[in-house]
Amino acid sequence: MGIQDIIEGKRRWRAHTARVRALPPDYRIVYTEIQRYLFKVGPVGLPDGPLLPGIVDFFEEGVAAGTGVRELLGDDVAAFCDDLIKDSRTHADVYQESAGGRPGTAGT
Repeated sequence: MGIQDIIEGKRRWRAHTARVRALPPDYRIVYTEIQRYLFKVGPVGLPDGPLLPGIVDFFEEGVAAGTGVRELLGDDVAAFCDDLIKDSRTHADVYQESAGGRPGTAGT
């Protein structure tokens, strides 16, 4: 990864955070919680992938339609996040594979 890649990555991330800051407060709070959750359990390559910008797109559409954030996601934000990443390879999967087990097995 060269210096230009790093600079471009920072530029994209700053543009992304500017879009998040432009959301209404309730959407911004929920987005922050989603981001925190996904960074803990989320897929490999999350910061560079399309998932977080896609969530902001989804939220911007909800704002434009006048829909509340709870109407978009429901009451269980973690379940919403889990549905988003259910088919993605997560850091837990990578760790499990490096430990010699298959994902989803506990030492069997």
